[in-house]
Amino acid sequence: MHEFGIAEAVLDAVERRARGRKVARLRVRAGAMLRITGPAFDQAFSLVAPGSVAEGATADLVVVPARLTCRSCGEDRETYDALAVCGGCASTDVDLLGGDELTLESIELEEVVSHVSGDSGGDRGDPGGSH
Repeated sequence: MHEFGIAEAVLDAVERRARGRKVARLRVRAGAMLRITGPAFDQAFSLVAPGSVAEGATADLVVVPARLTCRSCGEDRETYDALAVCGGCASTDVDLLGGDELTLESIELEEVVSHVSGDSGGDRGDPGGSH
């Protein structure tokens, strides 16, 4: 399953950008020719993320199409199929452009909340909390 190698590469990029901060969510754009499926990527990422800044993070995968151009009839369209034929004339003499990109589009860091215990309403410099 090649999604594991892709998940490891994505995790490496996430860790470099997060710089030790905990990641809540990430978004990855992958070309259709990489033939990655959402469920397989989710599973692979959940297996490589434990112990990292992305442990427990949600990974959103967006698959983008390639461009198919038919050399026979000139049809030009988007496709998600690596074995696509021309929809106009059924020719296999086609050029595929793109669809092989892998981009970490964004990471969302977990919000760090500072909490100071005590009664903030009574904190006016009096350790006893009296008014």
